[in-house]
Amino acid sequence: MSTHEPGAAAAAAGALLLCRAEPGPVAAVAPLLGERMPLARAGAEWSVLVPEGGPWRHGGEPVDRVLTGWATALAVGAPWPVLALWWDADRAGYTLASGFRRPVGYEWLADGTPVGEDEAMRTFAARLGLDPVLDLESLEGLTRTDSGADARSRLHGLLAVLTRAGLALPAGLDPGASADRLGAVVRDLPGARRTEAPGWRPTADETPLAPWMPWVGGPGARALALTQMAVGLPLAAWGLRRRSGGWTAAGALLMAHGALGTAYGLSRRP
Repeated sequence: MSTHEPGAAAAAAGALLLCRAEPGPVAAVAPLLGERMPLARAGAEWSVLVPEGGPWRHGGEPVDRVLTGWATALAVGAPWPVLALWWDADRAGYTLASGFRRPVGYEWLADGTPVGEDEAMRTFAARLGLDPVLDLESLEGLTRTDSGADARSRLHGLLAVLTRAGLALPAGLDPGASADRLGAVVRDLPGARRTEAPGWRPTADETPLAPWMPWVGGPGARALALTQMAVGLPLAAWGLRRRSGGWTAAGALLMAHGALGTAYGLSRRP
C-alpha cells in the first residue's frame, strides 16, 4: 500500500522512454503517443524520449501504467524494442515492449526491495540480446535483497548493464529526477529535438519507416495497419476491464492509427 498521498506520488514521478533505434525512426512513430516530447540520442543506436507532461501529473493514471501503454504502442508500430523506466514516491521499475510480444517488467519499492518475478530479468536479457552469463548475472543481482540499494540505485544498476549494449544516457538524465528537471536537461542537449504533433507525416528521405506509414498506402503500410487494428482492439478491451487508462489509450491509439492506414490504403486503390 502506498505511504504517500496520490498528489505527492505524482509530483515525484518521472519517466524515460529508451528506444533501440536512431532518433530519426523514433521521431517518425512518436506522434502515435499524442504528446510531444524532447528526443535525443542516447548512445550507439539508442534514443531517449523524455515525457514532460503525462497523465500521472494531473491526478490520473499511475506513471507505470501510462509508460507501459506508451512503450507498447511504440513497439508495436516499429521494428525495435522500447524500454520504459519509471518512478514515483513509492516505487520504481521498468517495462520492456518488443513487437507483439507481451511486455515484461520489474519493480522495486522505494527502499530497493524487489517485488518482481526473477523470470522477468531472464526474459529481459534474452529479448535485448544481452550476454546470457555476465549480463544476466548482473541483472539477477538486482532481484536480491540489498539493504544498501534503494529504487534509484536499482535503476542505475539496470542502466549500467545496458551500457554494454551501447546505451549511453546523456549526463543529467538520471532516473529518480523530477520530470521538470529531466525536461530542462534534455532541451539543452546538442542535437535534441522535439517530436511532432499527431498528424505529422515524414517523407521517405526523413526516415526508412516512411514506406510503412499510413499515408503511403503501400503493401507494407496496409499490412501494418491491419495488424495494429487486430492488436489494438483486445488491448483496449483489456484496459477497460482493468480500468487502466494507459492500456486503454495504447489500444485506442493502435486502432486509430490502423484504421487510418486501412482507409487511406483503400482510397488509393484503383
